[in-house]
Amino acid sequence: MTTDSQAGTPWPAIPLGTRVVVRYRLPAGYSHPMTDVIGDLVSVEPVVVVRTAEKKLVQVAPNTVVALKALSARPIRTAEIRSLEHAMAAGWPGLEQAWIDGWFLRAGGGFTGRANSATPLGPRGTVADPDDPDVRARLRGWFADRGLPLRLLLPDRLAPSPEGWVPSSGPAQVMAADLDNVPLPPGLGPVAVSAEPDADWIALYRGGNLPDVAGAVLGAVVAGTLGFGRIGTPGTPPIAIGRAAITDAPDGRRWVGLSAIEVAPEHRRQGVGTLLSGSLLEWGRELGASHAYVQIEAGNTASRELYSGLGFVDHHRYGYLTEPVG
Repeated sequence: MTTDSQAGTPWPAIPLGTRVVVRYRLPAGYSHPMTDVIGDLVSVEPVVVVRTAEKKLVQVAPNTVVALKALSARPIRTAEIRSLEHAMAAGWPGLEQAWIDGWFLRAGGGFTGRANSATPLGPRGTVADPDDPDVRARLRGWFADRGLPLRLLLPDRLAPSPEGWVPSSGPAQVMAADLDNVPLPPGLGPVAVSAEPDADWIALYRGGNLPDVAGAVLGAVVAGTLGFGRIGTPGTPPIAIGRAAITDAPDGRRWVGLSAIEVAPEHRRQGVGTLLSGSLLEWGRELGASHAYVQIEAGNTASRELYSGLGFVDHHRYGYLTEPVG
C-alpha cells in the first residue's frame, strides 16, 4: 500500500504496468482545478509516472494526486491475438511445421500440446472449417503420418470450435507486457544464460521425467534466438531454470516468451522465480525485444501473481480440442 505523504490518503496497491487513471490537482491559474491522465502505471515513487497510449511519460507529484484507480485492460484486437500467436508458435515450433488450409501445423514427437497441434494462424478469411470433411482429412492425414492424433490449438476468436470435439486440457492464459512497464533488474546478476540446456537444467525441468525427444523440442525455434537461464553454480544442480525465446511477430513487435520456469522445491516462495524471470526478460530486451509473453494454466494462482507483479496483464486464452474417435 502506497500513501500520499502529505494527505495521508492510502492508494491501492496496483501492480506496475496496470492501465490506470490518475486524477491530480493543477497549479493555480489554470482554467480548471484538476485533470486526468490515462495510461500504464510506470512508478509511484518518488513520483507517479504514467505512460500514455502515445508513449508520452507524464510525471505527477504525489502530493497533487487526488485519485489513482486501476482500469480494465485495453481491449485486445483479434489481429493482435493472431500476431502474438505467430510469435509464440515460432518460439515453440516442434520439430516439423506445415501450412494446410490456413492452419499452422506442428509436430514434435508428441511432447507438449503446443508442439503437436494445428493453430488457425492464416489471415482472416483464409482459415478453413475443420468440420469440412475434406479439410479435416487433410489435417488428420498430416498428423497421422507422424503417429499423432488431430489436435487443434484454438486461441480466442481466431476460429470456431468444431462440434463434438473433446477438450484435451483446461484453458491456458496468455499474459503479456510492454517491457517498458516491467521493473527489470539492472543486470543478470546470479542468472547465467546459455544457448542450450545442460544435463542439470534438463534434470530439473519437469523433474527430469522427459521423453528422448524433449531436448530437441526445447532447442527448436524458427527465425529466433533461445536462451536457457539458470541460477546456481555451474556443475551443481541449479536452484531455478527457465527458457526464453525471442521471435518476431507479423505486426513488427519483437517478443521474448518465457517457458519452462522451474524452481527447486526447497527454494520456492523466496522470490527466486521473480528474479529468474526478470533477468531473462532483461536478456531479451538487450537483444531487441520490446514485449514479453508467458503462457500459464488458467487456474495457476501462484504464476499469475508472479507475472502480475512484473507488470503482465491478461492478453487472451487458448484451449485444445482433439478429434473424436469413431
